[in-house]
Amino acid sequence: MKRICSIIILITIFAIGNIKISNAQRYAVIDTRYILSKMPEYADADVQLKKMSTQWQREVAKMQTDLDAMRKDFQAEQYMLTDELKQKREIEIANKEKMVRDLNTKYFGYEGELFVQRKRLVQPIQDKIYNAVQNMAVTRGYDFILDKSEGITVIFADPKLNKSDDILVSLGIKTK
Repeated sequence: MKRICSIIILITIFAIGNIKISNAQRYAVIDTRYILSKMPEYADADVQLKKMSTQWQREVAKMQTDLDAMRKDFQAEQYMLTDELKQKREIEIANKEKMVRDLNTKYFGYEGELFVQRKRLVQPIQDKIYNAVQNMAVTRGYDFILDKSEGITVIFADPKLNKSDDILVSLGIKTK
């Protein structure tokens, strides 16, 4: 009787162990920042974005310098101006301030030119990575893949789980 109970207990433990093993989730970790840093097309897009951004910053800075000069001139001359001229200059300064703000928003605001250009240049690259990750997940049977570079904080990841180089290889990019 003891022997039968022992066998039943062992079979139960083995069955539970198999259930846990069969339900184990397979996962991998990637680092998109690392992957992007190895992609020449991302480097090209980044150069283009920096070039545009620098040009727009210069344009906004020039307009801001003009505004600062207007303010300085007004402060120096305001005591000699009539009330009517003071009011006119104050309106001109306010209009120039609005122009500076509007230009800054046009280029750097939410959904501004920089946002639009970044989306135009970087989105296809991100889609390429996403498709490679999807393909790897399906072909290798991963249940989920974590990105340790953004959003989710991974405190520890076994280096053998990092599949960033595999994504680069599937994109045709040599590693190391």
